[in-house]
Amino acid sequence: MKEMPNVLWLEEIKKEDIISVGGKGASLGEMAAIGLPVPRAFVVTAQAFRRFLVETGIEDEIFRRLERLDVDDTAALESVSREVQDIVLNAAMPDYIRQEIAGAYARMDGGETVVAVRSSATAEDLPDASFAGQQETFLNIVGEEALLDAVQRCWVSLYGARAIYYRAKQGFDDRSVNIAVVVQELIRSEKAGVMFTSHPVTGEPLTIIEASWGLGEAVVSGSVSPDNYVFDLRTERVVDRLIAEKDIMIVPDGQHGTKTIKTPAEKRLAPVLSDEEVARLAMLGKIAEDHYGVPQDIEWAIVGDEIYILQSRPITTIKQPGVRRTTETGKKSGSLGAVILQGQGASPGVASGQVVIVHDVKDTSAVKEGDILVTTMTNPDMVPAMRRVNAIITDEGGMTCHAAIVSRELGTPAIVGTKKATKTLKNGQMVTVDGEKGLVYEGAVEPPAVSRAAPATAAAAPIITGTLVKVNVSLPEAAARAAATGADGVGLLRIEHLILGLGKTPSWYIEHGAEEEFITELYTGIKTVLDAFPGKPVWVRTLDAPTDEFRNMEGGEEEPIEHNPMLGWRGIRRDLESPDQFGLQVEAFKRLWAAGYDNLGVMFPMVNHPDEFTRARAIMKDLGVDVDNVTLGIMIEIPSSVVLIEDFIRAGIRFASFGTNDLIQYTLAIDRNNEHVAEMYQPEHPAVLRLIDYAISACRRHGVECSICGQAGSDPRMVTWLVEHGISSVSANIDAVRRIREAVARKEKQILLEAARRNA
Repeated sequence: MKEMPNVLWLEEIKKEDIISVGGKGASLGEMAAIGLPVPRAFVVTAQAFRRFLVETGIEDEIFRRLERLDVDDTAALESVSREVQDIVLNAAMPDYIRQEIAGAYARMDGGETVVAVRSSATAEDLPDASFAGQQETFLNIVGEEALLDAVQRCWVSLYGARAIYYRAKQGFDDRSVNIAVVVQELIRSEKAGVMFTSHPVTGEPLTIIEASWGLGEAVVSGSVSPDNYVFDLRTERVVDRLIAEKDIMIVPDGQHGTKTIKTPAEKRLAPVLSDEEVARLAMLGKIAEDHYGVPQDIEWAIVGDEIYILQSRPITTIKQPGVRRTTETGKKSGSLGAVILQGQGASPGVASGQVVIVHDVKDTSAVKEGDILVTTMTNPDMVPAMRRVNAIITDEGGMTCHAAIVSRELGTPAIVGTKKATKTLKNGQMVTVDGEKGLVYEGAVEPPAVSRAAPATAAAAPIITGTLVKVNVSLPEAAARAAATGADGVGLLRIEHLILGLGKTPSWYIEHGAEEEFITELYTGIKTVLDAFPGKPVWVRTLDAPTDEFRNMEGGEEEPIEHNPMLGWRGIRRDLESPDQFGLQVEAFKRLWAAGYDNLGVMFPMVNHPDEFTRARAIMKDLGVDVDNVTLGIMIEIPSSVVLIEDFIRAGIRFASFGTNDLIQYTLAIDRNNEHVAEMYQPEHPAVLRLIDYAISACRRHGVECSICGQAGSDPRMVTWLVEHGISSVSANIDAVRRIREAVARKEKQILLEAARRNA
């Protein structure tokens, strides 16, 4: 296999190179390939960064410091982050990497090109992980030395406190996340901003464009309240516009960096874009959306008559359409109190709480669970506090600012661009936030009930599919959001996330006589999800935590050191050899079944022979479970479980679910976390598809439900193939349920139509 170089030019990059060039780099390469107006750029690859870590000898030192870090301990997080960043910053970049970067820069324009240097981490701007602002961007960089310094500082930013926190909360392993750096010609934009190719909340075919003067950083960071333009793709005209007062603008500062200046008086209230410019931007956005197949969040810039596309990422926050209403400040609205503040609804939902005004990230220590965070504008360092609050209100920003993007991903109501929230509201004041309508009400009140007499056309009818569309859940706190998707049940509830969150291994509870505490935690967490899905199946996977994850917990000191934990002592093989550990889980399941939760199904992971299922079933029977009247199934993650699927069915499984993440890597002998071979990790490899098809066919013949809960279940193209091959159900990530249901419905209709035509 050809070794990935340290530098790649845009024209050399394909979307499949995301593991080497990150989300930004892959997107730019893909857009350049389809002819969108992308400025010249090259990417310093993730492999260059990894070589830097290895050859300077700092890799192990960094990861040792991160391994046992409690990211919820703010002081420890900040301390370790500073230590690790100093290590990276003070290490000398290998000469050959310096020379290759300098050589590429010289090719741009003799080494005098003004560039933007943007981080492109391999865990950001992905379809299912799209938090903004986790790593650094450096604008207006000129000269070889300044460029090399900016590249290294991008590497450093991978270990900022906010980035470490984000990875931990999203389940990314620090060792598996690399960073590429995009070096792109800086467009000295006269006007710039962000465009959503579809409405970022409802998904309607309305292009939302936010624009301000100068560099687009003012819009992205929320430093300015931008103009807002709405272009209807169906009628191809501008249907709404809001011209804001743009107090400041960000411009290049001499030979390095940027500065914020007052907007000239004649531009403060002047429209940034003409209708023609809005239409041209919308058409470019449509090209990008059609190419990617999903709505896009695009950064753009304009110089004279030239439009440039600077970045594109998927929108991951589209929700079911809602009815939008407006209310004048000071008036009553149903049972809600007086409106005391108005802004732009950025993340839907209604929530009440006490105001906490934050002027600086240091003030976030005062933010408690259930508060309403009020600030001029959030930044990535505030994410830990944003996770705790009921709602967020900002003075500045628009639909594309940091507060809006993060709030939508967290599912937290948010209002941006109020102009005066930090001055109007007072600490401790009780308010209610309506994040859809953009209104703040006095007092803690409930939203008005929806009238039963509402016309049937007020909301879109739910999409009904023959193939069940379920949802994956990792944490009980996500149960309500998961249920709100309208999913037909839970196809995967991972209990290891419940256990890892306790900070102690199951063996610790056993050794300290605290079994009841463990069982209660497990029972309560699973019950929360079951309660959110009454009458719908919830499949709970028994413990599947590799030894390296347990080793970092209290009680994990005796965990074995395994060369490859993914192939080691995990899943059902561990439970069968640790009957006390397995028994704790079974006791929680028993209590739930006894409480009437007959929609609970239990599936065993990492089975490679029917004997393992039979043994696990026998242990449950010995522990008092009526195994003939409960729902037990298996994960299909190992090729042997496919080959022996008929034997598993004879052994008594009620269902089987593909764990494609493991099935792919075990079929192809590809470690998906190994950068050297990750590009060979192919979900649609013929061997993988043949195995899946074989198992689906066997399950259908015997009336056993067959599902999928791996990452491939959130890919519309893969799900379309699965429906065509007869799968019974699919289970997708929370943010993918809607588009997966649409893909399933479309394919089912196509199958029916083709059958009708054949029989006509």
